[in-house]
Amino acid sequence: MLDIKFIRQNQEIIQSMADQKGITLSITELLRWDDTRRHSLKEAEELRRTRNQLSKTISDLFRQGNTTSSERFKEKVKQVNIQLAVVVAELAEADQHYKNLILLVPNVVSPDTPTGRSDADNVEIRRVGEPRQFEFTMRDHVTLGELHAIIDIPRGVKVAGSRNYYLKGMGVQLQRAVEQLTIDLLVCRGFTLMDVPLMVRQEALLNTGFFPQGEDQTYGIVNEDKWLVGTSEVPLISYYSGEVVDVREPIRLAAVSACFRSEVGSASRDVRGLYRVHQFSKVEQVVICANDMAVSDNIFREIMQNAEDILQQLELPYRIMSVCSGDMSQKTYKQCDIEVWMPSRQSYGETHSSSIIGDFQARRSNIRYRDSNGTLKYCYTLNNTAIAFPRILIPLMENHQNEDGSIHIPVALRKYMNGLDKLTMEAGI
Repeated sequence: MLDIKFIRQNQEIIQSMADQKGITLSITELLRWDDTRRHSLKEAEELRRTRNQLSKTISDLFRQGNTTSSERFKEKVKQVNIQLAVVVAELAEADQHYKNLILLVPNVVSPDTPTGRSDADNVEIRRVGEPRQFEFTMRDHVTLGELHAIIDIPRGVKVAGSRNYYLKGMGVQLQRAVEQLTIDLLVCRGFTLMDVPLMVRQEALLNTGFFPQGEDQTYGIVNEDKWLVGTSEVPLISYYSGEVVDVREPIRLAAVSACFRSEVGSASRDVRGLYRVHQFSKVEQVVICANDMAVSDNIFREIMQNAEDILQQLELPYRIMSVCSGDMSQKTYKQCDIEVWMPSRQSYGETHSSSIIGDFQARRSNIRYRDSNGTLKYCYTLNNTAIAFPRILIPLMENHQNEDGSIHIPVALRKYMNGLDKLTMEAGI
């Protein structure tokens, strides 16, 4: 959420942001309803003040025994109450329109964010590592998973419908190895590990900027004000909602959680394999810090480096993309994605996303701190996908496959897999 004063001072910029991010919103209409509610609020306060004065006069007249005059003033109070009821109704209507519209207002974007409409307009910053050139006919992750008996998509579909799967045996161990590698790295770097609720109230999704706009991507619990989260960013930020926190040292949080996403609008996209599924899991980084862009920029580089260090330990080639304005969510100020080379797609695929949110979430969630002068300010928040499953298994299996079908296990993972240096068909079964 942006401050209404800031919105008034930057109407054209924010309208342009809404247009670029594909949000149907009129800033002019928002400000018109804000004017209406301010006027109605002032009018209601004046009428209440008049009513209080009249009530005091009536009380004084009663004490004086002047009942005739007091009846005349009672009639005036009645008329004021009628006017007040009308104004309060107008205020309620204006306030509701205002609240609905201000929840649609997007964050502004950083000066170095590319302008664009979709991921086609994202800009490559740099590459690390080279895509592998195979001297044999490579197999995709689905075929490898079947060979090793570690991925079972047909039974996942049978039990839970499309875009579901089972992970088995060494596949589970491989995933847990990557997960533990990630956890160990983050804990070593000062992150507090959290186990978080997977069901949250609607308020938590509104406060973190996932609602409105994201309802169609989110699974709701029937007859309850509960929703399944698509990222642990929601419960991590909400942990401190309504609180005044100490950010002399940034608050670094990490969570391992299952996540759920309906993937509405992707019916014909990425239908084979594990790239786009309804249930997945992530290790998420969230940082809450002081309202200082220099601090925020440093933390952004830090959490990006954490993700890169994990990929380098997994021995995977990747590239960094600067995400354009139109490919960002409503809440995002700056975003960089990491895309890992996926041989079966013959392209890079997104595996990580890192964002600076500024004070957008903190305003909605009312997370504040006191600066050196004791003044209350809204915090800044940032987030990053340290690792996401099962998507990371795609490049991990495909890039590290051998001609005989075995899969090389990166050195960094071997201590988590009892020293195993490769998966063979025998090991998978």
